[in-house]
Amino acid sequence: MPPVWCRRTDELVDGPNASHITPKALDRWEKRLTDLFEGRPYDMYDAALSDTVSKYPVDIQPFKDMIEGMRLDLNKSRYQTFDELYLYCYYVAGTVGLMSVPVMGIAPDSKASTESVYNAALALGIANQLTNILRDVGEDARRGRIYLPQGELAKAGLSDEDILRGQVTHKWRSFMKGQIKRARMFFEEAEKGVSELSAASRWPVWASLLLYKQILDAIEANDYDNFSKRAYVGKAKKLASLPVAYGRALMKPSAKFMELMRR
Repeated sequence: MPPVWCRRTDELVDGPNASHITPKALDRWEKRLTDLFEGRPYDMYDAALSDTVSKYPVDIQPFKDMIEGMRLDLNKSRYQTFDELYLYCYYVAGTVGLMSVPVMGIAPDSKASTESVYNAALALGIANQLTNILRDVGEDARRGRIYLPQGELAKAGLSDEDILRGQVTHKWRSFMKGQIKRARMFFEEAEKGVSELSAASRWPVWASLLLYKQILDAIEANDYDNFSKRAYVGKAKKLASLPVAYGRALMKPSAKFMELMRR
């Protein structure tokens, strides 16, 4: 399944052996991807994905794009504009949505266009990655990476040095409020498409979406200290989200879409 392959790909640059990964290693990983799409898997995990792509209309391009995102992580640690950062978020997370929709399936009675469902899936990936970035500012900075638009930081009167210093100031709070607002906008866009998925897929996707949105709430609850505190959602809140997600999953296709379009 795509999520397993995505996790293995991510581990190449963020896992325990990341320091040994080279561009050539990613080239070999891409060749291996091509082989499994052509029915020549290397191991049982490849075989599982190879079986999936033989049964569903899965396109290889989002998988290749994710590998491109891993290449960026090897040689790029700053992003000047949000457009640059958006492209990175597409590579490493937006691609997951595009991989998953063909497997999850669109509900037969959905009145939404296929394009709108894929756009919503892409938005969910972007929202999730932006949330990861905002949660992990301090951790990433200690690894030499700052995934925040440099131009927006400068406009807010902030610099890399401020992030490395790790002090929560009025300027930082104001900056973070804007970043969180943008992430929530992508979550709102994603919500338009979740209810268009097949009945079996809606609940887990809603649950994931609601839980990730709560990470943004946790950053706010930490007074925007994402330097020394890791925002997380407690077990009680996670459990409370499940029936809410289940309730939304029961909504008929296009009902949620039409509700959001009327806002």
